[in-house]
Amino acid sequence: MIERLRGVGRHLLLGGIATVCAFPVYWLFATALRRPADVMSLSPIPWPLSLDSYADAAEKVDLAGLFVNTAAVALCSAAAQLLVALLASYAFAMYSFPFQRVLYLAFVGTWLVPFQVTMLPNYVLLNRFGLIDTLIGVVLPTLCSALAVLLLRQHMASFPAELVAAAKLDGRSSWSILWTVVVPNLRPALAALGILLFVNAWNEYFWPAVVLRRSNGVLQLGLRSFMGTEGEDWGPMMAVASLACLPVLLLYLVLQRQITNAFVRSGLK
Repeated sequence: MIERLRGVGRHLLLGGIATVCAFPVYWLFATALRRPADVMSLSPIPWPLSLDSYADAAEKVDLAGLFVNTAAVALCSAAAQLLVALLASYAFAMYSFPFQRVLYLAFVGTWLVPFQVTMLPNYVLLNRFGLIDTLIGVVLPTLCSALAVLLLRQHMASFPAELVAAAKLDGRSSWSILWTVVVPNLRPALAALGILLFVNAWNEYFWPAVVLRRSNGVLQLGLRSFMGTEGEDWGPMMAVASLACLPVLLLYLVLQRQITNAFVRSGLK
């Protein structure tokens, strides 16, 4: 009986914490669904429901274009980081070469360097290449992620060496071993890391704000269209913010098991 009560208490505690964490997201959607006259209302339930804020947002910004640009930037950035991390982690885990540990620590150490330190050199290089105010300029400096290499290398290090040795005895090349032996067994880890990289790229605001001079390059920058000297237009702003959150929330709900596996396990089952 006591254990059951303790279990109920733990569930109530976790439920309370989850409610506190989810409440800002709920309030975001609740504000977006209120009538323009009720945007500042403190009522927890938005009633009557209204889509006027979404209509106003669609009139002021190109929502479809913002979605396409943001998705393109997030997909390209996540795919490139995943590919580089896969190749780098495979080399660090499966090969032995001089100064391997030093190079690995130096590579991972770049993760500790604040982005603001490398922002100005990246901006100068993009300016010389004529890539300022382009989506390519947003993606290029994000092609490599030290954190992704660190996470994948942990999975690679725990990969059974016998499988790799057997594949080499069969006459397979390193490239073939990577794609036909290693990658199929690391699909959960790769899927989870890809999701995390996509979410991080989707939510990025600071770097696109530096590179893109236009306020409607990506979805997050579109929010600036509703900020003015006379005040913020909260209704349309919350509508655009809710649309920006929606793909990430749906992606997490559909693939949450893959994300959980990235933290619960290391390597193969």
